Amino acid sequence: MMEYLPILVLIFSFLTLLLMGVPVAWSIAISSLLTMMVSIPFVPSLTTVSQRIATGLDSFALLAIPFFVLSGQLMNKGGIAHRLIDFAKTLVGSLPGGLALINVIAAMLMGSIAGSAMASASAMGSILGPEMEKEGYSKEFGAAVNITSSTVGLIIPPSNVLIVYSLASGGVSIAALFIAGYVPGILTGLLLMVVASFWAKKKGYKVGKRCTLKEVVKTFIKAFPSLMLLFVIIGGIVGGLFTATEASAVAVLYTLLLGFYYKEIKIKDIPQILLDSCGTTAIVMLLIGASMSMSWVMSYENIPQDISNLLLSLSDNPIVILLIINLLLLFVGIFMDMTPAVLIFTPIFLPIITELGMDPIQFGIVLVLNLCVGLCTPPVGSVLFVGVGVANTTIEKVVKPLLPLFIAMIVSLFLVTYFSELSLWLPRMFGLL
Repeated sequence: MMEYLPILVLIFSFLTLLLMGVPVAWSIAISSLLTMMVSIPFVPSLTTVSQRIATGLDSFALLAIPFFVLSGQLMNKGGIAHRLIDFAKTLVGSLPGGLALINVIAAMLMGSIAGSAMASASAMGSILGPEMEKEGYSKEFGAAVNITSSTVGLIIPPSNVLIVYSLASGGVSIAALFIAGYVPGILTGLLLMVVASFWAKKKGYKVGKRCTLKEVVKTFIKAFPSLMLLFVIIGGIVGGLFTATEASAVAVLYTLLLGFYYKEIKIKDIPQILLDSCGTTAIVMLLIGASMSMSWVMSYENIPQDISNLLLSLSDNPIVILLIINLLLLFVGIFMDMTPAVLIFTPIFLPIITELGMDPIQFGIVLVLNLCVGLCTPPVGSVLFVGVGVANTTIEKVVKPLLPLFIAMIVSLFLVTYFSELSLWLPRMFGLL
């Protein structure tokens, strides 16, 4: 029983602090301190945890996060969403549930370009929500589509959370992770589109008019500078022109110039954009520092090894073990935000999946897909709250149309879990494996 005491102290103290309403970063840091005190006295424990919070942020790779946050803010203010929506309209507007499909495609593009599911949910909900309502779509269905599709951009690069996973896993290639996210991200988006189209057809929602090739080309040209950001960043990383961290700085410069080109950003807007970016970065960095201290404490107390032995003792069947890990991560995502969850659970589950023969790159995508579902569920689903707030409805009303979309996300998750080539084919093709 004594060998499991650190695990019990960590879990009990962390959950108790969360239930008391203590902010997540402080809950992580305090529960790490209490766990450390199982083995050593208070003062050395306090010193160690404090040092680990500071040294956890001492990483060159983490520089990418403030830059990508800033480029996301610039994208959000730079009129990108309107152009992406117009382009998506010409592609799928005439299909059953056209506006819902537009939402999915535009949110995937916006989420991947801006790197923020919340920014995507806010932009798409405020622009497309009223339009969907005007065309007879229910407010709740529009919100459900917006909420789930906004998270898909976190799998399609550039993605801050994949950079965090690279750090937590001990240096898995960021370039390989970025490339690996494309097929699972597109697969998830397609499954959401199938469900949304089926639901819209069943409810008898209007079908939009078919666009001419000229209209498609016209909207593509307008959206082209925004879409080029993906090619600049990923092309530069894969081509060896710059690292992921340097790519984030290039993204800032590109989006700033794009904002000025579209005449959506003015010089007077820059201080507020920088201030918003600093606020978001500070929250993320505090979470990362606290989570890194918890990861170190868990390693010191041999918690990952104990949990690994416990799970592997339940079954020696890889399918069963992966199913248990997915169920645990889906449960974790309901109660914990994405960044701390990645930092805390990567060192716990990585040894297990390595033992099973799963590639760490594939596991990174599986981990993020799991936690994307959590962003759409109460009580801490940040994207759920944004989507519901923008649509001016309630969580209770959105649950029914959300359920089939959840099923689509979970089907995608299990396909990526059990068919490794879905995430490893592209990195292998580009010679990153």
